[in-house]
Amino acid sequence: MHTPATPCRVAVIGGGPAGLIAAERLRATGLQVDLYEAKGSVGRKFLIAGKGGLNLTHSEPRPGFDARYRERAGRVGRWLDRFDADALRDWARGLGAETYVGSSGRVFPLDRRAAPLLRGWVRRLREQGVAFHVQHRWSGWTPDGVLRFDTPQGEVAAPCDAVLLALGGGSWPQLGSDGGWVPGLLARGVDIAPLAPANCGFDIGWSPHFAGRHAGTPLKPVVVHWRDAGGAEHALQGECVVTGTGLEGSVIYAISATLRERIDRDGHADLALDLAPGRDRAALEQALAKPRGGRSLSEHLRRATGLHGAKAGLLHEVLPREAMQDPARLAAAIKRLPLRLRRPRPVAEAISSAGGIRLEALDDRLMLRALPGTFAAGEMLDWEAPTGGYLLTACFASGLVAAEGLAEWLREPATALA
Repeated sequence: MHTPATPCRVAVIGGGPAGLIAAERLRATGLQVDLYEAKGSVGRKFLIAGKGGLNLTHSEPRPGFDARYRERAGRVGRWLDRFDADALRDWARGLGAETYVGSSGRVFPLDRRAAPLLRGWVRRLREQGVAFHVQHRWSGWTPDGVLRFDTPQGEVAAPCDAVLLALGGGSWPQLGSDGGWVPGLLARGVDIAPLAPANCGFDIGWSPHFAGRHAGTPLKPVVVHWRDAGGAEHALQGECVVTGTGLEGSVIYAISATLRERIDRDGHADLALDLAPGRDRAALEQALAKPRGGRSLSEHLRRATGLHGAKAGLLHEVLPREAMQDPARLAAAIKRLPLRLRRPRPVAEAISSAGGIRLEALDDRLMLRALPGTFAAGEMLDWEAPTGGYLLTACFASGLVAAEGLAEWLREPATALA
């Protein structure tokens, strides 16, 4: 039996936020903690997330915050009971990173940077005694249950008393989240939902002319109209970006789960864009009906509606020529331009991924029912959320819950190992 003189050794596999917070919590309980990372450094996706200003969490109060996790709101909400947005802000403050709430409700460090926060965090973990092992790619278990890692020096076997997996999903594989863990866990009887893109762009299929002229151009502001699975209509104002194949951007990411599900069900998803929020359709029609004299159609459209560039290009892309000459049809299209989304972009391009280890395959402590002593956290679990800090918050919270569950499991007499 383990005694205080021989503390248990725990392996945390994955150096993203879920793995790092788990290592911190496990070390605080007195366990020996080895953290393994496939890449040459930890937190690579965390750093990329901070390039545009690190969005740590969101100020939305609960239970609205919990509802962002859709059908997983109840389960994720229990994680947030243990570590919510306020707790995350307190944690950042403990590393010297004060935060503020932006105009959209998103929460950022004052300097909006990820690198100083990550450096301070890793330094503190090392000081606390967490042992880091980079360039160690997990490859499963030996026949007698010892962890195996591929390293530049060859295969390494690493015995431990329990393991916490925080390997990420399938998005941004160049940063380490490549879903390579799926086959091995499936082979051991773990129930896994297929990985799918979340917070992603969608293909529409532009003409080469439109794509060549407008790919990379933002559309702002716009209002997106769509229907949910029950047929109820919804609208959301924001901005998006024209890509070479379709659309991406914050307002699209916010509804990407619904759009992806509609495509899975129907083979496509339909939405409509209001290209002139705040402008009345009747007023637009009246302005468009005025004689244009010798002005070109594009110049007349710009003067009458303010639309030019990619927004005007969208009208030409979608509407037949005769509709562009009809003030009533043109005004109607400006307010509700129909677009058909054909497929989501590949998971490797997505900001995050859906799917992963089904939550039903885990107990309340986030231990795999099929593999006692193996816990899991973060994006490799089957939940999803929109961007805006919700993703990071649940990764942190699940990492903490799994770490506390693992420590509790090791304290149980029946699971103490010789």
